[in-house]
Amino acid sequence: MNLDRLRKRVRQYIDQQQYQSALFWADKIASLSHEDPQDIYWLAQCLYLTSQYHRASHALRSRKLDKLYGACQYLAARCHYAAKEFQQALDILDAEEPASKKLLDRSGKEDNETSESTKDWDMSPASISSSICLLRGKIYDAMDNRPLATSSYKEALKLDVYCFEAFDLLTSHHMLTAQEEKEFLDSLPLSQQCTEEEEELLHFLFENKLKKYNKPSDLVVPEMVNGLQDNLDVVVSLAERHYYNCDFKMCYKLTSMVMVKDPFHASCLPVHIGTLVELGKANELFYLSHKLVDLYPNNPVSFFFSLFDLCLGLLWVATISWLLLTVYVLVSQTYLLLYISLSKATTLERTYGPAWIAYGHSFAVESEHDQAMAAYFTAAQLMKGCHLPMLYIGLEYGLTNNSKLAERFFSQALSIAPEDPFVIHEVAVVAFQNGDWKTAEKLFLDALEKIKAIGNEVTVDKWEPLLNNLGHVCRKLKKYDQALEYHRQALVLIPQHASTYAAIGYVHSLMGDFESAIDYFHTALGLKRDDTFSVTMLGHCIEMYIGDTDAYIGTDINDKVRGNLNTPALMKMLNTSEPDDLLATPRLEDTSIMSLETPIPNQDKMMLETPLRLSLTLECDMYESDVMLDTLSDTST
Repeated sequence: MNLDRLRKRVRQYIDQQQYQSALFWADKIASLSHEDPQDIYWLAQCLYLTSQYHRASHALRSRKLDKLYGACQYLAARCHYAAKEFQQALDILDAEEPASKKLLDRSGKEDNETSESTKDWDMSPASISSSICLLRGKIYDAMDNRPLATSSYKEALKLDVYCFEAFDLLTSHHMLTAQEEKEFLDSLPLSQQCTEEEEELLHFLFENKLKKYNKPSDLVVPEMVNGLQDNLDVVVSLAERHYYNCDFKMCYKLTSMVMVKDPFHASCLPVHIGTLVELGKANELFYLSHKLVDLYPNNPVSFFFSLFDLCLGLLWVATISWLLLTVYVLVSQTYLLLYISLSKATTLERTYGPAWIAYGHSFAVESEHDQAMAAYFTAAQLMKGCHLPMLYIGLEYGLTNNSKLAERFFSQALSIAPEDPFVIHEVAVVAFQNGDWKTAEKLFLDALEKIKAIGNEVTVDKWEPLLNNLGHVCRKLKKYDQALEYHRQALVLIPQHASTYAAIGYVHSLMGDFESAIDYFHTALGLKRDDTFSVTMLGHCIEMYIGDTDAYIGTDINDKVRGNLNTPALMKMLNTSEPDDLLATPRLEDTSIMSLETPIPNQDKMMLETPLRLSLTLECDMYESDVMLDTLSDTST
């Protein structure tokens, strides 16, 4: 009987996803060939494809094939890995460690037979060894042993530079820092395993997977691979660059185009969801959650409301679905579902770092700093090469007024991503809080230069806090004109921000321009009525402005003040005032000192016992605690 025709039919049924038919004929061929190793291997392959993992492993191990052939060893371990028996899978790979090496190093007749077998099975020894290393890395990853998993993935990629899965796991799980990723890519033996054209293609494709938020730059497609501009993966990579450059509108345009062509693109979904969050498009997030249900109607999970039924078909699909529910809840500010949905996402795949970062954000929104930091610490353990968990931990410590620990974590984030303007900005905020104005100014300007290097000018409202904080630092250094310029640039980005108007008014008051200060404080209060700092400063500026303005013609100045605003500060000023030509208004700091050194009449001493006593000294620095420095909270995926 010609078994080759039946073997071809088994392959044909596998290609057509008719696994039961393939299993039936593979079983018969194995019996007819008197259990030929190759036929047993394909029988185990069909059992694996029909999810009969233990039966497939037994078919190989009972005949000792896992100790003789690398392909059988890999498949047996793969069966136990699929059954979540990680230790047993690792024992199969390590029990006879030289087994895979024998395929490459064995000499003599046995080596020739093995080489012929692997050739007949359409698998090269290097490819099998790479697959074994890849599987070993996945097992270590599942067992939370990231260092050994990283080493295994690297070894798999060196044995087979075309093994994209190993490279993707290294980058997507953030196992390496940006510098380590670049060095590892340069160390790959591309020239030894690829042609010149393929080498350039692989280098371009792998380079697109490297970290983009460390130092955002433009995407340049080489001429040799010029036809890849419209490839969806390349478009998503370009969208990521726009996202980390805070150009959310352009990113949204690109991701929307990808979602039209491929509604469930694995790499595009996180970027698209993050862009929808940044742009506040709650309706589209709601629609996308329904779209997931339409695409995967089987195995839905009813969660609180039936409209949030999400699929559990694939593990990562389910994780993305729960994350999508989470970001919709965040955008719509309905926090009832927030914790449960994120808890579900982290339970489905505990090694998915972005889910833990989002989990921390959910606590940070409610100012629950301890729980937020616990989630960020978990993300930091899972994402060794990513600086974002360290950045957010530092932010939480900064919000709890623990500047020393905040500075420590910001330094760690800066060591991982030294070119990220977000990290540089937060380090500058800590320097500001420590009173090191010069260092803060230098760091803020450094972050601004890195942003300007991306484009000709800063036009994204994400950087509004940076410009405002530069204004605060310049005010501290008494560079009032520069401070006003930075605050006005911030107003261009976000015109209706009350704290910016209050900051401009404060600078004008320090410069002695009380009329302009009053206008800006009025504007700030019009936008935010309960702004304590603006209310306090407005009162001071009105008092100083009235005291500095000439009285109406024909009205005695003492009667004017007593009739309109009889306050201790003004009475004191009038009692010690010089003629009009000497009433040049000093700076606010000088005024406070002058008022403290001036003798106070008895009547005024009695009035100073009121709660206004401290405020009337015009010591405005004591209210600066109300002017908090803004922080850049990057909630990227």
